[in-house]
Amino acid sequence: MKNYFSTILSILTITALLTGCATTQPEITNNNFNSTLWVQTAAEYEANSIQAYNSAESNIDMALRDKSWTAALEQGSNYSLLPPAIILDIDETVLDNSQYQAQAVLDGTGFNPETWDEWIAMESAPEVPGAVDFINGVEKLGVEVIYITNRECMARTDGGPECPQKQDTIDNLLKAGIEKADPEHIMLKGEKPDWTSEKKSRREEIAKEYRIIMLFGDDLGDFLPDVKNNITPKERSELVEEYSEHWGRKWFILSNPTYGSWESILSDPKSEYLRGIE
Repeated sequence: MKNYFSTILSILTITALLTGCATTQPEITNNNFNSTLWVQTAAEYEANSIQAYNSAESNIDMALRDKSWTAALEQGSNYSLLPPAIILDIDETVLDNSQYQAQAVLDGTGFNPETWDEWIAMESAPEVPGAVDFINGVEKLGVEVIYITNRECMARTDGGPECPQKQDTIDNLLKAGIEKADPEHIMLKGEKPDWTSEKKSRREEIAKEYRIIMLFGDDLGDFLPDVKNNITPKERSELVEEYSEHWGRKWFILSNPTYGSWESILSDPKSEYLRGIE
């Protein structure tokens, strides 16, 4: 397979493009340049991620003791005796894919399913700061860790396994330091007919067997249904306010300025959404 990532971006390379030291380099004008640079270099990004997982750790004992505690709107009734579980998104929540984003910036391209599949097959994404220690810690407390990801169940053109991204993802999680990762605890988009990019149906399935005590993600859709289409930024903001007591207690969101439904819901031209001084 063609190795699209034969030369993964180093921090020094992308930083040099901001200085006069790299006069021979072409100018980069890509919407994701500053966003990707922030993820790869900013101490603030690292601190924000660690803060989210530390906050979750400080609430885990309370969540386990309180049998009425649930983080899932899909939970239903009679869940107090169900075993506890947490649900995490993977990309930009547990695994950091900024190297993939950076290569796209350098190449002047964007997301592409083929190159994304090649990146996943490399199994090289590092952890999002704080994720590994938290996940391994809650596993030791007897909490089931379940991943809902929009990595896809799709066959490769070389005739490989039907869901190759699943095993690639498991191997990457293990390489990143997660002590336990298996097919039963990872739910990919497309594994079942109703498992679309909308994650509600997968949360509903988990809620039948577990008391979901915490949710983790980098997108509003990792917590709430129907927030990715036919909705305005104002309506999304109102939903955040409606569930304000969940943030930092039951719901933990990681920063992702590079992509997500926050951007896809905006119609063009996006400049119309900018608000200047009034």
